[in-house]
Amino acid sequence: MASMDIRVGDTARAVSPAALQRTGSQTILTVLTGLAALASFAIIFLILFFLVAYAYPAIRFNGLGFFTSMIWNIGNQYGSGTISRAGFSAQPGASFGALVFIFGTVVTAALTMVVAVPLSLMVALSLVYTVPRRIRPIANALVELMAGVPSVVYGLWGMVVLVPWIGTKLAPWVTTHFGFIPFLGGSAGSGNGLAASVFILALMVIPIMVATTRDVILAQSNSLFEASMALGSTSWQAMTRAVLPSVRGGVVASVLLAFGRALGETMAVLMVCGAAINSFPQNVFGPVNTIAAVIVSQLESALTDASGMAQRSLAELACSLFLITLIINVVARGIMRGADRREGRAA
Repeated sequence: MASMDIRVGDTARAVSPAALQRTGSQTILTVLTGLAALASFAIIFLILFFLVAYAYPAIRFNGLGFFTSMIWNIGNQYGSGTISRAGFSAQPGASFGALVFIFGTVVTAALTMVVAVPLSLMVALSLVYTVPRRIRPIANALVELMAGVPSVVYGLWGMVVLVPWIGTKLAPWVTTHFGFIPFLGGSAGSGNGLAASVFILALMVIPIMVATTRDVILAQSNSLFEASMALGSTSWQAMTRAVLPSVRGGVVASVLLAFGRALGETMAVLMVCGAAINSFPQNVFGPVNTIAAVIVSQLESALTDASGMAQRSLAELACSLFLITLIINVVARGIMRGADRREGRAA
């Protein structure tokens, strides 16, 4: 094929048609990927916009008391008259407070991370460095299989196996021997509650964190681990002091991904949490509720509210969950950037 001369300043450069075709393909790819990124942002924005628009009457009706009240009551469906606030009406006796659900969501997800993060890091490091090569593909396949199990299966297992074991074995033993520790004493309960929710969520997010962290570690050169070992480090020191700091960004990303899953998980938590309404858990085994779980459990009764305020208050709960997730991600990203800047100045 003939080349084309393109003059840049006083210099003529010969550009082949193949090079021009590659440049055109790169431009198309750049445009398509940019449109895809813009579309994902637009979809999220539109979902949030319509959700806020639908929840606006509840936002005005509930006010700031929505975040400070622990009473959730759709009101008297058979009573006469309505109550009005800020120009919007609801059933008599209606009160919509999200404090119990916000507390349950944040505490459940935070305790899940306390359990899941160290276990996930150890499993990921083991899969890369310590598990024998012969069984490594099987172990990786099992991890990925766990990540693909539907949440309702975990919830059913939790109802049938985990909850009875906590109620009859674990909770009585813990409250008997460690009841003097705050949040561990008191009634053992039936097994449905915060502990069961944390165990189920940990099982669900550990495979996600393990797979992500493993892939991040494998993506970098093995020379860092080998150099650390050559300098006299133990394998544990090489993994924790050399390898993990070098993939910190990927680890944080996996933690955020798992934390988002823990915040938004619905069915598995609903099946084992005890569905607490208007009360906080008295100990780690007490019933609890999360925003995602209460939206599902209260939706049927909310549909009977002729005023529609219960449904719109559930939408406000959904907006609150979105806001909580956004704040946590922004804070985590800010911490990461701050740490990177400090390391850059130190270097």
